[in-house]
Parts: sequence; structure tokens; C-alpha cells
Amino acid sequence: MKELEIQASLQILKTREEVFEAIVDPSKMAHYFIEEGSSRMEDGKTIQWKFPEFEDRFSIEVQETKKPEFISFNWEGAKDKTLKVQMILEDNKGKTIVKITEGKMENDEEGILWYGRNTFGWANFLACLKAYLEYGINLRKGSFDFMKKTDNPD
Repeated sequence: MKELEIQASLQILKTREEVFEAIVDPSKMAHYFIEEGSSRMEDGKTIQWKFPEFEDRFSIEVQETKKPEFISFNWEGAKDKTLKVQMILEDNKGKTIVKITEGKMENDEEGILWYGRNTFGWANFLACLKAYLEYGINLRKGSFDFMKKTDNPD
């Protein structure tokens, strides 16, 4: 049974330097992905991300950053599973192709659920990154408010 690995990619009409900074700088990332981040992504650093729709903070163990072409980190991509995420930023005549991989998980029910959920998540991340960098739009704002825990069932 082959293990599952997520792969997502998208071209952004900005330079690799601009895309790299939008990913590693939490003040920029707060405009399209997270609510806040504890620190800039740097080699060997453990940082915290807070998403607007969740109360929890998520630990990100930054493995390596190579400006402007590569970012890798570990996180709890699935319940009780530490998974590696790699982002490769390829130059395409002044534009940037962002390639993301996450994984790997067993090809079983848990793995298939993770694969669907996180593939959607990374596709959403890329769309939000593109909208922010190219048009100054925060696509994520309000998009997942329905996921917030509330005491009121209405």
C-alpha cells in the first residue's frame, strides 16, 4: 500500500523574494493565512501560529529556510502526527511557482481524511497568498467563521 503525500502548486505573479517574505514574515502572513504568528520563520526555531477560526495555537518547527527558494517545517498536520511541509519557490521569468508537499501518511481511512482536508488547506493557502500579493485582498477573512466554536447553536 503506497503512502499518501500532498502536492499543491500555483504560479504567483511576484518575485521569489516577495513570495518568500510573505510566507516567513508573520505580519505579512496575517493578511492572508493566520491571525498572528509568534515570530519570523527561521532555521531551527519553533514558532506558534494562531488561526482566526480556532482558539488553539499550532506549533511550527522550522527546519530550514533558504532565501528565496525553500522553506521546510514540521507540524501536527494530522491528529498526533508530525508531518513535514516543504515549499519550493521556483523562478519563472520574474514570476514564482510555489510547490508545496506535505506528508506522508498511510493509505488508510485516517490518511485519506487527512489527504482531502490538507490538500484543500494548501490549495486555499496558495489562492489566498496569490490574492494578497497580487491584489491586496484577504480571501481568508470571514471564510471559516462557521468553524468557530460558539455556545449559541444559532
